[in-house]
Amino acid sequence: MSKVKNILFIMCDQLRADYLSCAGHPRLETPNIDALAKRGVLFPKAYCQAPVCGGSRMSFYTGRYNFSHGASWNGIPLNIGEKTLGDYLRPLDYRVALVGKTHMNADDDGMKRLNIDPQSPEGILASECGFEPYERDDGLWGHEEFIPKDLPYNNYLRSLGYESKNPWHDFANSHEGPNGEILSGWYIRNNHLPARVKEEHSETAYMTNKAMDFITETGENSWCLHLSY
Repeated sequence: MSKVKNILFIMCDQLRADYLSCAGHPRLETPNIDALAKRGVLFPKAYCQAPVCGGSRMSFYTGRYNFSHGASWNGIPLNIGEKTLGDYLRPLDYRVALVGKTHMNADDDGMKRLNIDPQSPEGILASECGFEPYERDDGLWGHEEFIPKDLPYNNYLRSLGYESKNPWHDFANSHEGPNGEILSGWYIRNNHLPARVKEEHSETAYMTNKAMDFITETGENSWCLHLSY
């Protein structure tokens, strides 16, 4: 019997290609990404299909241009009829799951038109780009317009003593100024300063641990995990 080939699909948000040492950056070192590039294929002339998160991700998931799949901007749903990576792999007995962010908006009108219950197994997959949402985390709004969400990462931070209405913003996405003041990291402000959480409590570490939990839980069964930082 041939060995099962699992798929780990890693995506990094807002990571400039020329900030990778494997792409020639003179000072920054990215040894883990470099190791993947050395073992695989590096595409120096690949271009992002959209200047915003949502449209770009939908092109990755469908393999289609923005003008074809229609989700050309953040907040615009991916049409209910668009097939994604999960739709192609699931019939091959892969467990296709997500850890992290997608910025996917469900096509509520399309599901209503087709009489699909959004809370049914079919509706959940249609709402999550064809991925099982093992741990979806699209982040939160900034302090100016905080919309409460049942975000597991927020609950995780609170369990570690980061007490706040919105610990994602007040700790993980904020910094401490020279006089002890709290500086917001929203809109990438003050990002040259360290966050107010320990490295092992960061969102990156949290999502990585969740991905390892998924891999352990899935065991010998075939899987495709989209780990989206």
